[in-house]
Amino acid sequence: MRLSSILALYPLFWALSFFFVLPFRLQSEGEDQRVPGQFDGAPPKFSFARTAKWTTLVALVLFGLYYANYVYHWIPVQSLNLVPDRVLEGK
Repeated sequence: MRLSSILALYPLFWALSFFFVLPFRLQSEGEDQRVPGQFDGAPPKFSFARTAKWTTLVALVLFGLYYANYVYHWIPVQSLNLVPDRVLEGK
């Protein structure tokens, strides 16, 4: 895989991982830290740096698995073909 491909794909993994990590990072820590007028489901505090750190770790693991599959062909592309060959041939 080329470096340009890695540089193009990793941000996609990072952005997707952000949405995986976000619900776990937004857990409320206590009811007494609320600001008046704050929505009940809103977290009392949010740290983008901590969320970005966890997102980077999750994205590294997911991209590592993707890259290892690319190198070792654990799941070949042909196995992802959900349309039978006879349909593609027009029979």
